[in-house]
Amino acid sequence: MPAPHVVIFTATALTVFAIQPSRAAEPGVKIAVFDFELNDRSAGGGIIGQDAIDTENLKMSTEEARRMLVDSGRFSIVDAGSAAGEITAAGGVQHCSGCESALAKKLGADQSMAGIVTRVNRTEYTLQILVRDAETGAVVSNAFTGLRMGANYAWPRGVKWLMNNKILSAQGAQ
Repeated sequence: MPAPHVVIFTATALTVFAIQPSRAAEPGVKIAVFDFELNDRSAGGGIIGQDAIDTENLKMSTEEARRMLVDSGRFSIVDAGSAAGEITAAGGVQHCSGCESALAKKLGADQSMAGIVTRVNRTEYTLQILVRDAETGAVVSNAFTGLRMGANYAWPRGVKWLMNNKILSAQGAQ
């Protein structure tokens, strides 16, 4: 359907403006994306702690997921930063038994997203992204992939792959 036009007459020229139909201010699904976490199960996990490079790659992974959700046009991000203290007090998303969905609801979101990178060893990782319904806590999407022969700089690429091939494709099918 062509866009409606408004014709404005002036003394010297005829001007035509195309007016685009208005869009809703925000997409339909509000999602709270909690900071992705590292679960270090490697032999050195108890000896070598999470370093600044790990922290930066987790941050980039979280940001990649948020960016892709917004770019899909189907989601708006609810800031989950105010719930960080509660998540930390619960031992992180990976230890709080689904607390992120209740926190997302409290923040006004429809869904929650959490990501866990598990370090198997220094070149093998797994990545899980879990999306829950904020009202019920039910799992909406649980995507998992392995990252082999890489390093922590591969985590954002793994997020991109999971988002494209599992999360966004599953959410779009609903």
